[in-house]
Order: sequence, then structure tokens, then C-alpha cells
Amino acid sequence: MSVALIVVIVVIVLIIGWFISVQRMLVSLDENVNNAMSQIGVQLSSRFDALAGLLDLVKGYNEHEYKALSDVIKMRTSIGGKSKASDVEAQENMITETLGKIMAVAEAYPDLKSNTNYQNMMNSLNDYESKVRQSRLVYNDTVTKLNRTIRMFPYSIVAPMCGVGARDYLKTDESKSAMPSMK
Repeated sequence: MSVALIVVIVVIVLIIGWFISVQRMLVSLDENVNNAMSQIGVQLSSRFDALAGLLDLVKGYNEHEYKALSDVIKMRTSIGGKSKASDVEAQENMITETLGKIMAVAEAYPDLKSNTNYQNMMNSLNDYESKVRQSRLVYNDTVTKLNRTIRMFPYSIVAPMCGVGARDYLKTDESKSAMPSMK
């Protein structure tokens, strides 16, 4: 065997080893994004469950609103690792709209609003809201790492061959981030 052939074989083995290493890193980053999205799905599911419990309290006060809101809750979909940012935003909008209607019913029925179970459920929803917010931060940070990596050379060459692409960020709801007026 000639030295040139040995050098060529070593170079080929190094390139294959490097490719495998890059592929594994990209898969790891992609799975981290999937996991972060799944965590958001778990938190949204918990919020829907709490919302369903709150809805049961509303049932005794306003049957018409209960039926309308119950149909909305039944339309929820599962958020998983391969879900898109737009899926999460649609779910969050559905929750916000439903919660607003439940709060309107509570305003119309002060005894519902003062009900201990209602207050506990509202506290639970606020807790889940905080957890969703934290999960969104983790997701966006994870997407940043993935997107940054696959845009850099030489990963930008390997990523498409491995089927790893850029992911969308979850957008901030401007109405939630606006500071309330203190006037």
C-alpha cells in the first residue's frame, strides 16, 4: 500500500467521522427544540384542564355560556415536539378568549367570583400561565441555538443533508407585555 493511498483513506475516515459528529450534534439540537415544544404542550394541556374545571363552576350560573365555552375547549389540539409556533399561538389565543368569557360571567355573578373554588382555579390558571411563559423562553432559547448553528459554515452544508431546518420563534403577545397605565 502506498503512502498516498493511506493518506487518502485517513482523510476519508476523518471526513466521515466529522460528518457523523456534526450530524449527532444537529440531531441533539433538533431534539432539544422538540422537547421544549413538548414542554409547552404539557403546560398548555394543564391550562386547558384547569380551564375545564373553571368551566364546570360556570355551568351552574350560565348554561348558555357553559355550552359555548365547552365546545371551544373540546376543539383543543395536542401540542407536541413537531408542532409549529403558530400552533402554540392558536392554542394560547383560544385559552385567552375562553378565559375572558368566563371572567365576564364571573363579573355578572358576584357569588361565583367570590367562590373559593373559582378563586383557586384562577390561581391555578395564573400559575400555569407563568409556567407557559417560562417554557416559551426555554423554547425560544433552544431555537436560537439550533438556528444559529445551522446557519454557520460548515454546519449549513450538513444540516439540509440531515433534514434539520430552522424553526420559528414564538412571538410575544404585545397586549400581555404592555405595562399597564398607573394613572
